[in-house]
Amino acid sequence: MTPNNETTVELPRGEAFETQTDNEAVEHLTNVTSIEPVPLNGGYAWVCTLCVFLVNSHTWGINSSWAVIMAHYSNESTDLKTSHFEYAIIGGLSISQVLLCSPVATQCHKHLGMRATMLIGSFIIFVSLLSSSFVTKVWQLVLAQGMCFGWGMGFLYIPASSSCPLGIGGLIYSLVTKTAIDRFGVHWTYRILAVCALIANVVASLFLRETGGKARRVARRDELRFNPRDFGRVEVLLVMIWGIATELGYIVLLYSLPSYAASVGMTPTQGSVANALLNLGLGLGRPLVSYFSDTVGRINMAMLMTALCAVFCFALWIPAQGFALLGVFAVLAGATCGTFWGTITPVLVEVVGMKKMAGTFGVVCLSMVLPTTFAEVAAIEMSVGSDGKDFTSAQVFVAFMFVAGALSVWMLRSWKIFDSETERPVAPAPRSRYGVSWLAPRFLFRLWHV
Repeated sequence: MTPNNETTVELPRGEAFETQTDNEAVEHLTNVTSIEPVPLNGGYAWVCTLCVFLVNSHTWGINSSWAVIMAHYSNESTDLKTSHFEYAIIGGLSISQVLLCSPVATQCHKHLGMRATMLIGSFIIFVSLLSSSFVTKVWQLVLAQGMCFGWGMGFLYIPASSSCPLGIGGLIYSLVTKTAIDRFGVHWTYRILAVCALIANVVASLFLRETGGKARRVARRDELRFNPRDFGRVEVLLVMIWGIATELGYIVLLYSLPSYAASVGMTPTQGSVANALLNLGLGLGRPLVSYFSDTVGRINMAMLMTALCAVFCFALWIPAQGFALLGVFAVLAGATCGTFWGTITPVLVEVVGMKKMAGTFGVVCLSMVLPTTFAEVAAIEMSVGSDGKDFTSAQVFVAFMFVAGALSVWMLRSWKIFDSETERPVAPAPRSRYGVSWLAPRFLFRLWHV
């Protein structure tokens, strides 16, 4: 301890000394305590967990049931006959609108609070599903099931959770929707879904509690700021390519399995079960991916799972002509196709750091609006060439999208290894960070926990 009440700490490797007064240390601790969110107690934390589960189940879970409804409209219903293009764009719109409305939902969350924002989303989803039960024209269904439902999802899940669906809600509602259509018809099915969604989402909105307070929201204001310059950063561009490619494949898988099952002679019930198994895979794969990400590395795990999904598409989906093989594929593909949403947050933390993660995530979401809108449209148009009976082109398209995603993560991994080396004291001059030096084989093929 020095006479002026300073604490001196010697750093290793002969680096300079760092000093910090005791008063500065106390002030630093006080500032951290004032802005960091205070964790909820163990009992109510489980209540919040249940609330987030309800929100995910009654937003993304109900949205995944559109695959069953679309198959019904396309193959069985005479009420709303239209082109494959218009059916396909509805599912894409419901997801792209979530990404598009995220800035608006974030502002509402900041000014109105989480509870009010989520109640608005609950009402929008109820109106969307209820109005879908009365549609007589396809453009009405596009507005109700596509755009309106997507905005309702955005206002609900963005304040409640930073992750996308766990898959259990999709498993339940894929089966329930098919049973309800067979028993009550598609119109009453929409009304049942509307009432279930309203009750569950309102209850979750009322009981879900937000950690932290105004100080925390003020501290994060700069972190949430949108920065257009991120579009010119190579590491962010690689994340965008990964997201766009895998989301194109993910949406096709999410909405196409019932239609594919019908094209190879399976029953509508088998198609809805296949869609449910895909959502089961999503639910089982998410915690496994998160667990092993800590073991093998976040970027490594993202690359491996994305590549595995491409392998499953080539090896299992293309030759799947029976329900058994299709069911196996659905579970395995479900466990891997949603890897982007399960790992995007930790990967962005590795790439841009915690402080810039939220703002960069907004840039990535914006880049994915158009691809998510037209992903299912592309798949449907590929299969329509053979009267909707040949999905081979769509299957190959999905597989290569995941190949492209895996390659982009591989290059991102190489960039991260190169970036880590250039930050060392013995690194080359900073100017070598700009260019393609990070694509050298010694970075691409190095075994590294990253």
